[in-house]
Amino acid sequence: MIPLSCTVALPLPVGRHYRYQVPASLADRVVPGARVVVPVRARELIGVVLDISPETDDMLKPVLLAPDDAPLISPQLLDLADWVSRYYVAPHGITLRTMLPPALWGSSKLVARLSHPEAAAGGVSRDVVEELAGCGGRASATRLARRLRRPVWDVLQRLARSGAVVLETEPADVGPAAGSVAVVSLTRALPSLLERHEVFGRAEKQRAVYEALDGMGGEAEMSHLTGQLGHSPGVVRALVGRGVARIEKRPAFRDPFRSVSAPPPDTPTEAQRAAVAAIEALDPGQATLLFGVTASGKTLVYLEAMRAEVARGKGAIVLVPEIALTAQTVARVRGVFGDTVAVMHSGLSEAERADAWRAVCAGERRVVVGARSAVFAPVPNLGIIVVDEEHDASYKQGEAPRYHAREVALRRGRTEGARVVLGSATPSLETWSRRDAIPLVTLPARATAQPLPAVRLIDLRHETLVPGSGPVPWSAPLDTALDQRLVRSEQVILLLNRRGFAHFLQCPACGQVGDCPSCSIALTVHQVPLRLKCHYCGHEEPVPDHCPACGHATQRMRGVGTQLLERWLGERFPTARLARMDADTTSTKWSHGRILDSFARREIDVLFGTQMIAKGLDFPGVTLVGVVDADSGLHLPDFRAAERTFQLVAQVSGRAGRGARGGEVFVQTRSPAHYALASAALHDFRGFADRETELRRSPAYPPHVGLANVIVSGEDQGEVGAAAVGLAEWLRGLVAARAEGVVEIVGPSPAPLERIKGRWRWHLLVRSPDPSRLGRILRYTAARSPAARARKNIRVAIDRDPVSLL
Repeated sequence: MIPLSCTVALPLPVGRHYRYQVPASLADRVVPGARVVVPVRARELIGVVLDISPETDDMLKPVLLAPDDAPLISPQLLDLADWVSRYYVAPHGITLRTMLPPALWGSSKLVARLSHPEAAAGGVSRDVVEELAGCGGRASATRLARRLRRPVWDVLQRLARSGAVVLETEPADVGPAAGSVAVVSLTRALPSLLERHEVFGRAEKQRAVYEALDGMGGEAEMSHLTGQLGHSPGVVRALVGRGVARIEKRPAFRDPFRSVSAPPPDTPTEAQRAAVAAIEALDPGQATLLFGVTASGKTLVYLEAMRAEVARGKGAIVLVPEIALTAQTVARVRGVFGDTVAVMHSGLSEAERADAWRAVCAGERRVVVGARSAVFAPVPNLGIIVVDEEHDASYKQGEAPRYHAREVALRRGRTEGARVVLGSATPSLETWSRRDAIPLVTLPARATAQPLPAVRLIDLRHETLVPGSGPVPWSAPLDTALDQRLVRSEQVILLLNRRGFAHFLQCPACGQVGDCPSCSIALTVHQVPLRLKCHYCGHEEPVPDHCPACGHATQRMRGVGTQLLERWLGERFPTARLARMDADTTSTKWSHGRILDSFARREIDVLFGTQMIAKGLDFPGVTLVGVVDADSGLHLPDFRAAERTFQLVAQVSGRAGRGARGGEVFVQTRSPAHYALASAALHDFRGFADRETELRRSPAYPPHVGLANVIVSGEDQGEVGAAAVGLAEWLRGLVAARAEGVVEIVGPSPAPLERIKGRWRWHLLVRSPDPSRLGRILRYTAARSPAARARKNIRVAIDRDPVSLL
C-alpha cells in the first residue's frame, strides 16, 4: 500500500494545519471529514481530516485513532467551513469545532493494553511490551514514552496491528455513546393456554407480562412495561429467568421535545398561498425575503414551503433567534412533520445535542429546528433553509468564528442548491438593500384580517407620572390601560430591556458609583438575591451599607431594571398574576417554556421582561403592550442604535391585538420625535429604512460598505493603546500599498466599553465597498499583524460584519 499522510484541522486558535502519517490499519477510515485522534505535544486531541496525500515523511507522527465508521462532516460542509474560516478570518479548526456538537470534541489519553504479547516482534516493540507488562499490562502512551525516553506512537500502532496490544482512549472523549433503551423481547412462543399454564403455573404476574408483550407484537421497552403498564421490574426479570424473554440494550434517541406538538396549522389564506407559490418558483440555491407584518402568518408560509420540499425527499432547516422561541416553533413544526423533527440548540444537554446530530446525519430526522448553530446541521439532500426574524442580532456569534447565521445560510443554500427564505417584519438594512438579488415576497396584512394595533407615544417629559412609582417611569395613561385590561381579564406584555433592580448604586454625598473591578461598567443592583453584579464578566459583591469612598451611610439606587419593575407592579396591582422573563429567571433548562406555557394557559396576567419577550411570540389574549422605557438603547454610541430600537419597538408592538379583541401599544419615551420611534408608531418600515439608509451614506456604514471591527485588548492599558496605534499605522501602510482608495482605516480609539473581564480594549474600523479586497486585507492582518506577535499578552480580534461596536 502507498504510504499516506493527511492534513488535520485541530480546534486550536492557530492559523495553520497539521500533517500526520496515516497508518495502513486506518487508511479506510481516515478520509476527508472524518474525526481522528492525533498526538499534539504531550497530549492527544480530536481533529478533522481535510485531505489525504500520497506524500509522506518519516518524521510525521501517526494518526492514533479514527473513532467513527464514516466521516461526520460532508464534503459540502467542509467547503462551507472553509468559506466561513476565510470570510470571517477565523482558524479552520475553530470553525469546524463550531459545526459539531461539543460532546464530539475534546482531548483524550491514548492507553495501550496488553492482549497477546507473544505476537510482538523484537527490538523496540519488545521493549514497549516489557515496559507495558511492568506497568500492570496497561499504561498511557505518554507514560510509556516518558519511561522509554522516546516517542512510542508509531510502535504502538505496529503492536496494535499485530494484535499484541489493544489501543483505547481514556477517557473515551470522542463523544457520548448513543442513547440506549432497555427492550424486552419474547424468545419463546406459547400460543396455547395449556402451554402458558405449564410454564407459569401460579405465577400470574409473570403470565400477565408475557401476555402484554405478546399483545404488543412480542417486544416493548422496559420503561413502557414498568411505567405505563405498571408491571414490576422484578417480575419482568423473572420472566427472563424462565427463558421466555430477554432484555437487551438498543440505541435510543434522547429527544426532550418528544411530547411537544401543536394541532395541524390552519388553511393558508390567498396571500399565504401566493407567498408559498413564489417560494416554490425560486431556482435551487436562490433566496427570498418574506416581508410580512407581524401576525401575517409567516410561520404557516414556512411550513407549507417546507412541506413541499420534504414531500420531494429533501430536508429542511428552520433557524429561530432565541431559545425562548424554540419550543413554540418546535410545536408548530412537529404538528406538521411529527417525529421527523430534530431540535438543536445550546439549552440541551451535550448528549441530547449529540443524539440529535447523529439522527440528522443518518437521515433519520429530516427537519431541524434550532438557534444560530443549527445552520451547520448535517441535513442530507437539503432543500430549504428558513431564517425566521432574520434581522435579529443573536444570529451573530460573539466569539471566533464570528459568523452571522443569515449569511452562512445564504452561502450554504447557494452551494447545496437549497432555497433560502429570510423572514421578518423589520428586515435588516443589509438584507433590505439586496432586494435585486434577494427578491421580496410580501404579506402586507395580518392573517386574521385584524388591523395592526394603534401605537401611542407617551412623552415622559410632560406626561403625568403615577405618584409613588419612584424611579420607575410609570405614566398615568399606561397605568389606566393596564388596570382596564386586568378588570376585563385580558393579558398584558411589558418590555423593559434592562434586567436587575437598578442600573447602579451612587453615593448622594460624594457621587461615587460602584464599578466592576474588571470592566469599565457600573455594577447593576439585584434585589433577589441582594447583590451588585456585572453583566459582562459575572463579578458579584454585597451591596455596601456605607460608601467605600467617603463612608456616607446611605446610597441611592439609580435607574430601573426588571426586578424593580416587578416590585412596583406587585405593589400597584396586588391581585395581578405576574411573571418576569429575563436572563435571571430563564437560566434553567426549561424555564423559557414553563413561563410561556403558563402565559398561553392564561395563568399569567402580565408578562414583563427584556427583549426575549419581544420577538415571535403569538398569544391572542394580549390586548395591551407597554414599552416602559424606549430610550434605553436609542442613544448608545453605535451606528445600529436607531435600527435596533425601531426593530425592538415594532416587534414588541406586534405582540398586541392578535385576537378578536384587538389591541393597543403604549411606548414611553423622552424622544417622541425621533424618527425611529415615530416610524415604529406608524408601522412604517419602508419610511424608516429609507431615512436610516440615507443617514449611513456619510460617514459610510453598512449597507453601503463592508465593515470590520478590529479589537486590540490586553491587561496593561498603556500597552494596549500603543499596540492599537501601531496596528493602525501598519494597516494604513498596507492599504496604501495594496488597496489605496478602496479600503479605509478609521481610528484607533478606546472602545466604548473600555475594559471587560480585566482586559483593556481599543478598536479601529476597516471599511470598504469591495468585499473581496476587504477580506484579503483582513486575512493578511490576521496572519501578519505585528500587534499580536510583538507581545504575548496582546490579543487582536477581527469581527467582520459586526452587529455592535461597543
